[in-house]
Amino acid sequence: MINREWHLLSRPVGRPTPADFALVESEVPAPGDGQVLVRNQYLSVDPYMRGRMSAAKSYVAPFELGKVMQGGAVGEVVASNAEGIAVGDHVLHFSGWREYAAVDAKNAVKVDPGAAPLSAYLGVLGMTGLTAYAGLLRTAAFSEGDSVFVSGAAGAVGSQVGQIARLKGASRVVGSAGSDEKVKLLVEEYGFDAAFNYKAGPVHEQLKEAAPDGIDVYFDNVGGDHLEAAISRLNRGGRIAVCGMISVYNDTEPAPGPRNLARLIQTRGRIEGFLVGDHYDLQPQFVAEVGPWIASGALKYRETVVEGIENNLEAFLGVLRGDNTGKMIVKL
Repeated sequence: MINREWHLLSRPVGRPTPADFALVESEVPAPGDGQVLVRNQYLSVDPYMRGRMSAAKSYVAPFELGKVMQGGAVGEVVASNAEGIAVGDHVLHFSGWREYAAVDAKNAVKVDPGAAPLSAYLGVLGMTGLTAYAGLLRTAAFSEGDSVFVSGAAGAVGSQVGQIARLKGASRVVGSAGSDEKVKLLVEEYGFDAAFNYKAGPVHEQLKEAAPDGIDVYFDNVGGDHLEAAISRLNRGGRIAVCGMISVYNDTEPAPGPRNLARLIQTRGRIEGFLVGDHYDLQPQFVAEVGPWIASGALKYRETVVEGIENNLEAFLGVLRGDNTGKMIVKL
């Protein structure tokens, strides 16, 4: 049996290109002791993966050149040498970018396809959902009555941040997105009070119009001009949770920082970065609270689904371009 998997051939300079990668054929691995063989059914591609393509020191090891890359995946167990996981079970794991994976059972989490679609465990009920939940409620210390601004608000994380804020009693929820269609989605389907297309004019001016009374919380997925605009609109005691800065991921030179950091002194504001891996203790609380919202339809989500392992790379590049609405998923 043939297993197709994506390898990183060279470290991209600026925006990644197909020449930096290769789709390689290999034999389907046999599971060792304590392992399960998983036939992946859905793969996740995420913005943070761009950082792992660089050799720069970061919070996680870079992808190795000439070897298969990694990412979230969910699939069916087709062979098992591990107690507690049987053939036919479905598991969530981190050996994506390939069709078959031999996974240590201790690194595989059983999921129930009857409780939610399998793809949801990569997004709204998975790492991206917990990222939204932890970043808003713990890092940004959201409280009822706060005015919230979310950048990249039509993405997997941002769309969930805005809806959780609304469900938790935000006084106003504002989002930015990269198209008029996405702006319409934020307001009409996700319940944002206001949204704007950041490509249609200066972010600072559009945010001022959308949040005339300022903001108490900014959830940052973009960085750059969005971060500077948020600082300018921050109310006293405002909090900024930095989840990602996709606007600078492909820069070859250091991006200039916000020019108005002195405003944090005036507002007694706070900026704090976070990683979801530091907040897995919230997972039971997250599932207990968000699961019923999803089941009742109170919290909505979208997925952009690309089919075929051969299109895994294009799906990832699409995330960097902002092609996706909600979570980008590759279906095998």
